[in-house]
Amino acid sequence: MNRGDIYWVNLEPTKGAEIKKLRPCVIISATPVNKARHTVIIVPLSTSAKERPPLVVAVHCLDKTVTAVCDQIRAVDKIRLVKLAGKLALKDLEALENALRQVLSL
Repeated sequence: MNRGDIYWVNLEPTKGAEIKKLRPCVIISATPVNKARHTVIIVPLSTSAKERPPLVVAVHCLDKTVTAVCDQIRAVDKIRLVKLAGKLALKDLEALENALRQVLSL
């Protein structure tokens, strides 16, 4: 489980406005941390969310353009990760990192 990997993640159960269902998510936590912990930090991907940088940014995933929903960043236990779906391209990972810096004021 490496930074930039895309996994299908079961995000249920959720509460309120949290993003729901089984969906692809990008791992954004550092690879060494992923190896040491039982959790990973992810950003969910969506086909329906409209691009609104920096909260929602376009990335290429699974042969189509989707959006990374940066304000829904969360830590999940690795048991929620169902299946590896691919890897985010470096340029998309950099765009996601830039958006997260803005969203988190880093």
